[in-house]
Amino acid sequence: MSATMSFELHSTDPSGARLGTLHLPHGDVPTPIFMPVGTQGTVKTLHPEDLEALGAQIILGNTYHLCLRPGDESIRDLGGLHRFTGWNRPMLTDSGGFQVWSLARLRKITEEGVRFCNHIDGAYMMLSPERSMEIQANLGSDIAMLFDECPPYPCDRKYAEKSLGLTLRWAKRCKAWVDEHRPRSGNGFQQHFGIVQGSVFADLRRRCAEELAEMNFDGYAIGGVSVGEPEEEMLRAIENSTPWLPQNKARYAMGLGTPSQLLEMIERGVDMFDCVMPTRLARHGIAMTPDGPIHIKNKRWEKDDSPLDPEGHPHVTRFSKAAVRHFFRAGEMLALRLLSFQNLHYYLRLMAQARSAIAAGEFAAFKRSTIARYQANEIPS
Repeated sequence: MSATMSFELHSTDPSGARLGTLHLPHGDVPTPIFMPVGTQGTVKTLHPEDLEALGAQIILGNTYHLCLRPGDESIRDLGGLHRFTGWNRPMLTDSGGFQVWSLARLRKITEEGVRFCNHIDGAYMMLSPERSMEIQANLGSDIAMLFDECPPYPCDRKYAEKSLGLTLRWAKRCKAWVDEHRPRSGNGFQQHFGIVQGSVFADLRRRCAEELAEMNFDGYAIGGVSVGEPEEEMLRAIENSTPWLPQNKARYAMGLGTPSQLLEMIERGVDMFDCVMPTRLARHGIAMTPDGPIHIKNKRWEKDDSPLDPEGHPHVTRFSKAAVRHFFRAGEMLALRLLSFQNLHYYLRLMAQARSAIAAGEFAAFKRSTIARYQANEIPS
């Protein structure tokens, strides 16, 4: 894989939480870290300068959506995803496998890859391990995810075993393509992360983690979580994966999660997260704060002169709850921007606080007090 070390582990808290740094072509990223999701190459309602003001270090782009429009070759010819989107810090792209699983119609999975009708115009497409790697090379992201097969929840052991075998064989094909083409990002080499699958079966998770580790990728993700399973199964999947992954490589839990879930997974040795939840909840009028979610549409905030979050960013605290409620109910775009800004600021601030707690060796106490404060009002009010 890459010729340089992509992850530096600085310390491990007694709880198991890890403090590290990702070294990527477009900059260094402290971990644990949350990655805002820019599905179409942009985080909904926010300008790149907003993300910089929030302290975002790395964002996520979506291979499936970007290859459909405007097209990966068009983005390549226009200077790559960073230049195209105006974001000059690191970017991660997913493989497209999850979107094929969740969005595509008439999907047929074979050894070659996945043939499907896309969700935009219904045209037939083939996404294979090699094609996924090619798209991500054209995009020029700092981190490219391997193409995998994401099993549904629930599924029986026979399906999970078959799916796992396919994921591992596809990982070898991804590696062969990468080793041949050596894709670059900025002034360095693109990094590549394998994805641990295995559904709810502990031995399959271990097998996948161990076999991927032998292939020596730059980092590893835990996939097949947040696909409808109960939270206890989600956490168990993490617990059944991380012990078998290399200590000196980054670990990424894909598509997660609530603030409490992030802290639970940090304690289980996970370094990286992404989730659409902060911006999606913003579009539904929900602000996330250290004291739990606030549903800004509720009448109780009509004359409330206090800010959404007194600990928040000045970009948001200059407005009262009453003002944000009015903007949202009036359909003003400012409301969506303010709520998205607040929610992502809360997530990124939570990660910064987690890093400080790990550095001090006090993560377990930090996790307990933070979750207790948040869950005291977790049902949106």
